Amino acid sequence: MLAAYFLTYSATVSLIRFLKDILQQKFYFLVSEIRFLGDPDQIVMPHTKLHVKQYRCIHSSSCPCTKGHLSEDVILLAFQQLNWNPRMIATLSCVCKWFDDFAKRVLWKEFCHTRAPKMLEDLASSGSHSVDGSWKALGKLLLYCSGCTKGGLFNNVQVPGHFVYRTRFSRTSGKSFLLPQCRSDVLYVSDPCEHLDQGDEGDLGFFRGIFKSFSVSKVRKMLIDRDAKFHPTEVCPYCKAKLWSMLQANMVPRSAGGRLGAYDECVEYYVCLNGHMLGICTLLPLSDSEGASEV
Repeated sequence: MLAAYFLTYSATVSLIRFLKDILQQKFYFLVSEIRFLGDPDQIVMPHTKLHVKQYRCIHSSSCPCTKGHLSEDVILLAFQQLNWNPRMIATLSCVCKWFDDFAKRVLWKEFCHTRAPKMLEDLASSGSHSVDGSWKALGKLLLYCSGCTKGGLFNNVQVPGHFVYRTRFSRTSGKSFLLPQCRSDVLYVSDPCEHLDQGDEGDLGFFRGIFKSFSVSKVRKMLIDRDAKFHPTEVCPYCKAKLWSMLQANMVPRSAGGRLGAYDECVEYYVCLNGHMLGICTLLPLSDSEGASEV
C-alpha cells in the first residue's frame, strides 16, 4: 500500500512538471488563435491580454501543489494539445481533490465528446447538459471492457478487465437488445469484445452500452413494474450504481443473440440505475454466426 502511494505521488508530481514544461517553453503555442508567451499565466489573444487567476488547494496539506494550481484555462489548453489522453487525465485526477473535480467536470467531458461526438450529441439532445452517471463513468465505458470476476455477475466466468483501443457503439444495434414494447428507447451498444477459447465456456463476448435519458425510459419503468431485484452484491463497474438483471426480469429478446452472433440462450446483461449496460454472450462459431438470423 505504501509503495503504491509513493508511486502515485511520484507520477502525479512528474505530470505537474510535464504540464508546466509544456506551457513554459519560450515559443508560441497556437490553439484556436490563443497563444502562450513564456508565462503560463498570461494568455494572449488577438488585441487582448488576460491574467488568469491561480487556485490554491485547500483540500489537503500533503497536496504536492501547495504553491497554487495552474489555472483551469491553462490545463484545458494543455490537455487539448494532448488530445485528451485518458491516461494523463486519470493520473492528473490522483494529484488532489481539486484536480479530480476538474477532471470529472471538464476533462472527461471533452474526452467523451472527442471520442464519440455523434453519440454524445444524441445523448445530450434531450436538453441535459450532462449524462447519467458522470462524464468520468462514460469515459471509462468508452474505453474499458469490464470483464468479470469468478463468483461475480456471470457466475464462474473469470476474465480480467482491460482497456480497448477503439470500440464502435451503435444505436441501431441497441434496438436488438430491447423488447418490442420498449423500442422507442434509445440504447447504444458496443460490438462484442471477443475473448476466445475460455475453456468450458467456449468463445465469450463482452459488450457494454448506455441508454439515453434512462430515468424516463420504458425499460426502467418495466423493470420497476416487474418488481425486478437488484444484484445483492455487485455494482456497475463504471459508476458503482446498483444493477438490474435483464435476464432475471425476462427482458432479453432473441434478437440480441442474432445481433451479437451468439447462442440465444447464452446472452445475459445488466443495466444500472444510471443506464449503463454490460453483458456477456457465448459466441457462435464463425461459420454458424454468419448465417445467424434476427427474430
